[in-house]
Amino acid sequence: MNTLQRIRLFGKPLVFIACLLPFALVAGDVFEVTGQLGANPVEEILDRFGNWSLRFIMVTLAVTPLRRVTGWNWLTRFRRMLGLFTFFYVLMHFLTWLILDQGLLMSAILEDIVKRPFITIGFVALVFLTALAATSTNAARRYMGRRWQTLHNLTYVIGILGVWHYWWQVKKDITEPLIYAVILSVLLGARLWWAFRRRK
Repeated sequence: MNTLQRIRLFGKPLVFIACLLPFALVAGDVFEVTGQLGANPVEEILDRFGNWSLRFIMVTLAVTPLRRVTGWNWLTRFRRMLGLFTFFYVLMHFLTWLILDQGLLMSAILEDIVKRPFITIGFVALVFLTALAATSTNAARRYMGRRWQTLHNLTYVIGILGVWHYWWQVKKDITEPLIYAVILSVLLGARLWWAFRRRK
């Protein structure tokens, strides 16, 4: 059994289950099976899905640098799955805000967007992610040709918007968004360095 077969039979199912665990834990806490959500359950769910969204963005962006540093080309086999889970957790974060926090009240939603522009930034990131998720198939890649890569370069913009969204949301302690900003800077900086060296 070669590496690609092992990845298909064992690697991808295990990674898929691992990626679902954060959602399962939130669901378990909702029904008080695995724990509790605390005094403000909606805010807790929002925070958890938001944090996991950022973590998945960082992990997805880390695939290429890790592959280049380690020479493990098989890592790219997980990139699409990680990207789709990024979309999933961002969507869960958005739906929690839309349904549980705002109750689908358009007046409250518009007021929140006007008063808190970080929500607008997050929504733009969701729109971009939706476009990437919709074109993630091999058929879409073949159909779009070179335009596919141009579109999927929005991944870098999404990472920036995600950290920006979190930074603006935090009022006092910026430690966590700062950590994400540093990680993102390293991941994007490595790409810029390699692109510079390639051109030179």
